[in-house]
Amino acid sequence: MHTIARTPTTDMEVTSIRLERELKEKLKDIAGNQGYQALIRDILWNYVQQKSGEWKPRFSRTDIRASIAATAQQEERCVLTGQVIQPQQPMLLGLTRNGDMVPLSIDSLAG
Repeated sequence: MHTIARTPTTDMEVTSIRLERELKEKLKDIAGNQGYQALIRDILWNYVQQKSGEWKPRFSRTDIRASIAATAQQEERCVLTGQVIQPQQPMLLGLTRNGDMVPLSIDSLAG
């Protein structure tokens, strides 16, 4: 997951959130050296950008190693163009350099 530009922690507000112990442990495992609090901030920023229309591409075409045809089962957003992919629409799943599968619109890889 690409990270949002970092704000110094001295410029952040302390917020308390209650998480299930299992969720916190899974977040720690996923976050690795990044730390689970930074991961949660990244997830929340991505959600806010997606829902507010302030979406910014996180990937470029050079990040995609391979793609396969797929059908969206729920609303997705292309990681290259930001285009919304509606349920039951054809789409691509792109394999990134990091081994992640990401949603792609059909025409997003056309050059």
